[in-house]
Amino acid sequence: MTVTVADAGPGKICRSAEVQAPAAEIFEIVADPRRHAELDGSGTVLKTVAVPQRLSQDARFSVKMKQYGVPYQITSQVTEFTDGRVLEWRHPLGHRWRWELTPLSERSTLVTETFDYSELGPAKAAGLKLFGSLKHNAAGIAATLRQLQARYPDA
Repeated sequence: MTVTVADAGPGKICRSAEVQAPAAEIFEIVADPRRHAELDGSGTVLKTVAVPQRLSQDARFSVKMKQYGVPYQITSQVTEFTDGRVLEWRHPLGHRWRWELTPLSERSTLVTETFDYSELGPAKAAGLKLFGSLKHNAAGIAATLRQLQARYPDA
C-alpha cells in the first residue's frame, strides 16, 4: 500500500494514495462525521458529540478526542465543500484538515489528505513543531490513507 508525499506548499503536510473505490463512496464516509473515527489512523478521534447527519458548507461538528493521554472536545467548521470531491474544515486553533478526491476510474480514486497550518502565524506553527504535532500528523495521515486502502483491497 503506497502513500506518497504530495507538495501542497509551505505550511502544509499532504499525502496521497490510490484507493480502489469510487470517489462518491469514499466521500460519503468523509462527509459523515459520525464515521471519522473509522478513518482516523492517528488514534485521536474518539467519537462524535454534536453533528449533522452529513457535512455541508459552513456546517459545524463536535468531536471528542484524546491526544498525549489528554481527552478533549473540539468543534470544527466546514470551510470548503464540493460534493463528492473536496471537504475541508477548520479546527478551533485555526489549522485546517482537507480531503480531496480525484476519480481515476469508476472504481479507483486518488485520495489526498492535507493538514494546513500555513495561516497560523509563526508562534502557533512553532508550538505545533515543538509538541511534535507536525510529525504526528504526517504519520496519522499516512496511517489513515493506508487504512482506507485496506478497507478497499485491490480487486
